[in-house]
Amino acid sequence: MMSKKKETMGRQRIPMVRIKKETHRQVTFSKRRAGLFKKASELCTLCGAEVGIIVYSPAKKPFSFGHPSVESVLDRYLSRNNLSIAQEQKPQGNTAASGVLNMELTQIVSQLEEEKKKGQAMAEMRKANAVRWSMTNWWERPVEEMNMVQLQEMKSALVELMKIVVSETITGKPLGLRM
Repeated sequence: MMSKKKETMGRQRIPMVRIKKETHRQVTFSKRRAGLFKKASELCTLCGAEVGIIVYSPAKKPFSFGHPSVESVLDRYLSRNNLSIAQEQKPQGNTAASGVLNMELTQIVSQLEEEKKKGQAMAEMRKANAVRWSMTNWWERPVEEMNMVQLQEMKSALVELMKIVVSETITGKPLGLRM
């Protein structure tokens, strides 16, 4: 029998209203902040954009993300009329290295997601095997797949069965199986 999977809301759009429960609001903020910073990092990696983000939590704690740094992006924004100063302050050597590091990070994150998917698939296979394993009789199970405890239980059951068979053949009277 197949078990039903838990149906979630998935990526449905939720209404933009204030979340009433404080804990739910904090969790939602953390998830959205992480998603926003991840997208900003991808934008920097793919397009070479300079991005600066500052967000405040419901507890008024600031969080920031910047590429190449928050300070350099803010300085460039605040002195946008004076582009020559912003160009002089821009580090030339770090942009290539940070681009490579961002690409490596993106690859590692995607590998991590793939491994999580593999882990979930393996867990589902284990559950399916456990169901299959519990539905088969102990004498039908392959000995190679049993662990030591199961092998010892099988041995004691076979010894008991052998005693019953010997007793029935000697007396000629069926005693019945006591399993």
